[in-house]
Amino acid sequence: MVKNIAIGTGRRKTAVARVFVRDGSGKIVVNGKDVKDYFSSAEQVQVVNQPLLVTSMGNKYDIVINVTGGGLNGQAAACLHGISRALVQIDPDARTSLKANGYLTRDSRMVERKKYGQRGARRRFQFSKR
Repeated sequence: MVKNIAIGTGRRKTAVARVFVRDGSGKIVVNGKDVKDYFSSAEQVQVVNQPLLVTSMGNKYDIVINVTGGGLNGQAAACLHGISRALVQIDPDARTSLKANGYLTRDSRMVERKKYGQRGARRRFQFSKR
């Protein structure tokens, strides 16, 4: 059985990522696929790898992520948040560099709800004088 060293939960918009950090060689698996196969763009892959580059723990641990909800960009940001939280559990000294880059802060911006009698959250129907 594989033992998890640390567990972190990351959130962004409606995406939630459960991150499990294990001893290994730096492989990242998202929902059973390799990180490069799961996320379509290189920017999203780079976002997921960011906390590992900042703390220089890139090839020490294997990371398994289960992510649900939202779109791919929100899921990538949720993975970043979860990995950062898990790395702080492993090495409390890494907290300063992760916090300085803003990776431990949950991005609380959400989609504004649509109001009744309107076309969108803020967009009104076209006004007609006559």
